[in-house]
Amino acid sequence: QVQLAESGGKLVAAGESLSLSCVASGHTFDSYAVAWFRQAPGKEREFLVAISWNAGRTLYADSKKGRFTISRNNGENTVNLQMTSLKPEDTAVYYCAADLNRSGVMVEEINEYTIWGQGTQVTVSS
Repeated sequence: QVQLAESGGKLVAAGESLSLSCVASGHTFDSYAVAWFRQAPGKEREFLVAISWNAGRTLYADSKKGRFTISRNNGENTVNLQMTSLKPEDTAVYYCAADLNRSGVMVEEINEYTIWGQGTQVTVSS
């Protein structure tokens, strides 16, 4: 069973950039599509972006194209989320999640992703 652990969340000022990492352990990682979600206080968990098992495809939520970039390195069992021009409304707990999926077809639905990390807090000050 793959286990995920996010890191990199911190307090940043508006306009700054931040990179989050998701490290997998416990099992081969390269059969999983991986997505990033976030959840702000009082709001539902929101899909941001996903990357296929071999990094051949990505799926971005429409509103996240341009400021968010996902990448992965299966040799290092990591998936990264690069965020630029951060805004106070980006403040949330950010989660990575995995879906055992080698089809290359990814979805935004939260229930598709069965393995989750514990989350990392990102706070953007104005």
